[in-house]
Amino acid sequence: MEILSYNSARCSSVVKLRSNSADRISNTKRSKISGSKRCKLLFPLRDFGNGSFRYSAAGRIGSNNSKIPRSSHLLVSNGSYDGYVVGSEEDLSSVSEDGKSIPKVLIPGLPDESNGFGVGSFHYEKQLKDLGRDYRVWALDFLGQGMSLPCEDPTPGLKGQKEDAERKDSVWGFGEETEPWANELVYSVDLWRDQVRYFVEEVIGEPVYVVGNSLGGYVSLYFAACNPQLVKGVTLLNATPFWGFLPNRSRSPRLAKVFPWAGTFPLPPRVRKLTELVWQKISDPKSIAEVLKQVYADHSTNVDKVFARILQTAQHPAAAASFASIMCAPQAQLSFNEALSQCQAQNVPVCLVYGKEDPWVKPVWGRQVKRQIPNAPYYEISPAGHCPHDEVPEVVNYLLRGWIKSLEAEGSISLPLLDDVEAPQNSIIRDLEFVREGAKKSLKVRVVESKSELWNRISSFIESRLGKVKLKS
Repeated sequence: MEILSYNSARCSSVVKLRSNSADRISNTKRSKISGSKRCKLLFPLRDFGNGSFRYSAAGRIGSNNSKIPRSSHLLVSNGSYDGYVVGSEEDLSSVSEDGKSIPKVLIPGLPDESNGFGVGSFHYEKQLKDLGRDYRVWALDFLGQGMSLPCEDPTPGLKGQKEDAERKDSVWGFGEETEPWANELVYSVDLWRDQVRYFVEEVIGEPVYVVGNSLGGYVSLYFAACNPQLVKGVTLLNATPFWGFLPNRSRSPRLAKVFPWAGTFPLPPRVRKLTELVWQKISDPKSIAEVLKQVYADHSTNVDKVFARILQTAQHPAAAASFASIMCAPQAQLSFNEALSQCQAQNVPVCLVYGKEDPWVKPVWGRQVKRQIPNAPYYEISPAGHCPHDEVPEVVNYLLRGWIKSLEAEGSISLPLLDDVEAPQNSIIRDLEFVREGAKKSLKVRVVESKSELWNRISSFIESRLGKVKLKS
């Protein structure tokens, strides 16, 4: 294992791990997880196009405990930061159609690039740099994506068969015979849930706050529902509310038998041909650029690094076959709504942060989650698209930091953007302003409260007013 480290004034330790070995973790092992006063954040998520996020948890994953060789990457940011000052201007002001707009909130920009560590896991780099000043933060890849694609061909072909060397080097997973480590391997939501659990148990060793975007949001929620003892809270960033088209074998065994293939290796001949045609189109640089243009509401956002990393992943020899496995993987054992219900029943805190201009996971999905879990804070950012953590990291980081502080203080600290709201309101629109690259930027955040939250605030408001009246009398 190769270990690279970098230290900066604000970040006491950042570690990047790279492993070419397949370390073993028993499926029956359960680490004892103890609480800690120090917060930990874990960002497991998948890219919106071809997947490009870091770290694959070491372990034996699969129903047959087969090993999965890969090149693994881990990035950890660890440090402390004392001041994150939020100021407000003016008094209560105008009313909009969607809710009441009150004073503009000034929030800090991101740390200076010169103070960063330069080896971030790109799409969460802005969280690692900033939140890493207060908390220990990890970002990880899902197996079969990004830097966690396999480091050898899962289907090298029949032994003794003469192969086309040039094709073998450029395309993996299209052979006829599966390697032992890839038997029953399928890049599914169930696999990723187990991967996150192994990572938390074996690497972090204590409960964490989990944050997930898109499909990563589904996996984060699913992981929390199945392992509430490992989770202090879950934040959903434009979370995908469903995944998988084929039936889950454990939930619908009879129906699953109707489908002869469900994402395992080797790929059937027809699937290989279809994959080649589809992959040629979606991995084209023009297609990747078009996807980025769709999902970022603010086209002035610099996506050069994201584009380069997605393109790099798309050129990996295992990328096409892994994509086919992901797209044809079966559904999870729990649906998104079932995972929500379990989290609610087990009192797992949930926070909702959605980009309003997302063309894929529109805010209506976030509002449905809000109705199912009324006490979950709901923030709707505009303008922001499918990846608000990368497009407006200043705002997302501010909301994450404030939500965690409120939870850690057991509610004695107000939720973000509600700390200076006097009169109770169902929907509040806040104007936020911050500095990025020397220029001021502003946007709006809509905060929606449930009926129970609104009633609690009305009660507190009345009590505070009665208290003032008594003092005057």
